[in-house]
Amino acid sequence: MDIWAARAYANGLGDDRARTVVDAVRKVVALQGQDVRATRLAVRVRTDGLTAADVDDAVARADVVRTWAMRGTLHLVAAEDLRWLTSIFGPYFRDRQRPRRRQLGLTDDDCARGVEQLLTFLHAPMTRAEIVERVDLDLAGQAAPYFLAFAAFEGVVCRGPERGNEATYVLVDEWVRTHGEGRLAERYLRGHGPATPADLAAWSGLPVTVARKAFDDVRDLLEPVDGGLRLRDGHHGDAVGTRLLGHFDAYLLGYGERPIPPEHVKTIQTGGGFVMPAVSVSGRIHGAWSARPTRDSLGIDVTPFTTILERLTDELSAEAADLGRFLGQQTTLSVRTPN
Repeated sequence: MDIWAARAYANGLGDDRARTVVDAVRKVVALQGQDVRATRLAVRVRTDGLTAADVDDAVARADVVRTWAMRGTLHLVAAEDLRWLTSIFGPYFRDRQRPRRRQLGLTDDDCARGVEQLLTFLHAPMTRAEIVERVDLDLAGQAAPYFLAFAAFEGVVCRGPERGNEATYVLVDEWVRTHGEGRLAERYLRGHGPATPADLAAWSGLPVTVARKAFDDVRDLLEPVDGGLRLRDGHHGDAVGTRLLGHFDAYLLGYGERPIPPEHVKTIQTGGGFVMPAVSVSGRIHGAWSARPTRDSLGIDVTPFTTILERLTDELSAEAADLGRFLGQQTTLSVRTPN
């Protein structure tokens, strides 16, 4: 078994792709949500036939929502998963961010008072600026996003639909209609297995002791294989083929290590937490890519790490064409000569 081909398959990057936005998101528990454009591309690479507009429509219907979860950062999650995920990640990252909030002049009592005020007026999607005007706190600079993250960690607010290029915020109890429950390690392994507790800790941002307990809670469901543990009843396979992963793709954020050749790590991990668009071939990273707007089309420039076979060129062409279909644009593919 090729561990990375198996992991890529579990992550939705094989031939058995999701049919809906919700299914694509639930497959991997959550997709990184700080960059809206990158989140759309993360759905594209795990589905067949959907478009960027379908992702936006799912957000507008509250089928999927953005909230702060793994690693204390913004993620897109299925609405039914929001509450149980918040119950796990909210208290931990709320407390982790307390020193920074204090630096910004926000005590826990201040934030709690602001949350009570949100409950009185946030009955329709509002932008951060609109909320700042209504809350009786000093929310200058970075205080505003940290206050809103506190409210999200408390399970009170989440992100609403985009208003143009601006984010909005809504009350969870008024926006999210569905309830669900889950066990963290089981859900993680369905979208990432085989993996280890250390991988779960890296993906979630939780302590490894918590990750070990999460695995222990579902130990009767697990079987050992190369690379760690997986669910005995999981849908296992190997991802075969070439996929264009966008910025911060969930696959490259899911483990303690990444399938990138050591000499090319800095091409994909450029520092400051940035994970650049990457070319996945059967789960291993074989190059980088970028999008370049032109007058008539969107240029897709691929820089492979090594000389690629003709078959891979054909697969890259198909991926570039599908990316254009997803975005509603014509695309042109350029494969550069490796350094």
